[in-house]
Amino acid sequence: MLNQIAANLATEDDAVTATAEHVRQFWDPRMKQIISESDRQGLSPVASAAVLRLAQSHAST
Repeated sequence: MLNQIAANLATEDDAVTATAEHVRQFWDPRMKQIISESDRQGLSPVASAAVLRLAQSHAST
């Protein structure tokens, strides 16, 4: 699902930020936890970077 979101937001100026923001705003906390704990091997580069950005922003709060 995250790969599809990243693909849909690929035309944004900053696709990583747009993808991370979408997840932050719309995903259930359990879904966010599952994706943050995954190995990210099957994620596109944009989706993987978005997950990393979310983890970093969560760690700093």
